[in-house]
Amino acid sequence: MGGTTLTTEWTIREVLNWTRGYFEGAGIVQPRLEAEILLAHALDANRLHLYLAPDKPLTIDERSRYRSVVQQRRSGTPLQHVIGEVSFYGLRFRVDRETLIPRTETEELLDQVIQLAPRDREIRCLDLGTGTGVIAVCMARYLPMAQVTAVDISPAALQVARENAKLNEVEDRIEFIESDWFSRVEGKFDFIVSNPPYISTEELDGLPREVREHEPSVALDGGTDGLEKVRAIAAQLRTHLRPDGVVLMEIGHDQGARAQEILENIELADVSIERDMAGKDRFVVGRCLS
Repeated sequence: MGGTTLTTEWTIREVLNWTRGYFEGAGIVQPRLEAEILLAHALDANRLHLYLAPDKPLTIDERSRYRSVVQQRRSGTPLQHVIGEVSFYGLRFRVDRETLIPRTETEELLDQVIQLAPRDREIRCLDLGTGTGVIAVCMARYLPMAQVTAVDISPAALQVARENAKLNEVEDRIEFIESDWFSRVEGKFDFIVSNPPYISTEELDGLPREVREHEPSVALDGGTDGLEKVRAIAAQLRTHLRPDGVVLMEIGHDQGARAQEILENIELADVSIERDMAGKDRFVVGRCLS
């Protein structure tokens, strides 16, 4: 059901009002916003156009395209997969079912990297489990003296990451390596950054349906306690961190104390747990002194 009864004209205003009601009935959390994003996508316009021309009728082709994307979203396909892209840290990224959809928390992880990284010298940065490449691309884009390496075990994910590097004009600044964490990585880095899988295996079935059915489980499943991949990374951190090098990893909101212990057990210094904007434990940070 929709918010209003559509006239035969299907104006932008009417379509948005109808879709808002339709999405509310489906339990979509931000029904108006998603309706606007999908309509702008169907019209190949920006959202401002919707406000500047609210009484403009949709053509038959535009109605057909919009109906298709609304049905996809209503059936549970994530918004980002319907439109094929996501905005992250001010940049555009292509997304598909082979990669995890970037979340706001990962933007906050990147915030910390940008704040900590020096601007007066060349640095080497490693993005472990790059997925769509958002961390690697943003480091290359916003840290002009950084040499960036992006690693993923999935060839399909690496292809998406390469396309996103090209889309954001930093493809010549990033080395892409197909590797199971550090297995094919050589050398030492000033910054090692990762958003590893950190959902425990038994919690996977309780995730929202659109996450469970549309995002790769390999990018979500963190093993029995959710920290299996964090331990795998930690086991080789000291081999790959330069003196005074920093590691930053995203973790689950209830994993702070255990993640801190993992990094302290490999004798990293200044290990701390940082909170996200919601006040939840979300990042573990450590430094290698030697």
